[in-house]
Amino acid sequence: MITKRIIACLDVHNGRVVKGVQFVDIIDAGDPAELAARHAREGADEIVLLDITATHEGRATLLDTVRRAANELFVPFCVGGGIRSAQDAEQVFNSGADKVSVNSAAIANPSLIDAIGSSFGAQAVVVAIDARRDPEAADPVREAQVLVQGGRKITGRRVVEWAREAESRGAGEILLTSMDADGTRAGFDCELTAAVSESVSIPVIASGGAGTVEHFADVFSRGKADAALAASIFHFGVSSARSLKQDLSKFGVSVRLPC
Repeated sequence: MITKRIIACLDVHNGRVVKGVQFVDIIDAGDPAELAARHAREGADEIVLLDITATHEGRATLLDTVRRAANELFVPFCVGGGIRSAQDAEQVFNSGADKVSVNSAAIANPSLIDAIGSSFGAQAVVVAIDARRDPEAADPVREAQVLVQGGRKITGRRVVEWAREAESRGAGEILLTSMDADGTRAGFDCELTAAVSESVSIPVIASGGAGTVEHFADVFSRGKADAALAASIFHFGVSSARSLKQDLSKFGVSVRLPC
């Protein structure tokens, strides 16, 4: 049985990890390197660091922050934010990342996915999709919208269609964040996650809404996710990856239990 991955996310602003609710009401959560090391020790399968204001501010990724975090890690490390070219990706890889995540820049220039994949391999390219349901739509799930610039701008692209295109261009994974659920700890958007998972053959990482072990079990079964990402429940001591995995194994979810 293929194991499900538990991923800890570090949203970074001005060199500090922050967390909000639905991308607003931001509060400080700590130092990126310290939190990355802690989450890895506690059993996270991967760490994702997202420089959440790089695109909006029109600047490159904070490479020093990436280096400090990478120096503390022994698990796969994915970095996103401000990556607009294969050259930007190369700098991030040279700073210690194993994967890069692209979002706004890939929407603006979809060939970016092809360029990074052809240079570094599909396994190194994660396409992040910030999704929001359209309550006015006839089918809110199938017609869910892609947003960019940290959720500030609607693109007019539909989530499922964009996920398929990203895969066709060489993405190795999809990181799907439900903006409706983000930071609420009320559960993942399992319907939207399942719609994307069923539309592509590459792994889908569910993000947004993690609060309890039942939420994770639900998104792995009903949502058909390959991995699930959380931030605030880990940063603020609600749970650890180790205890979460121990509980998930009792639900019959196959996970890699830490030593």
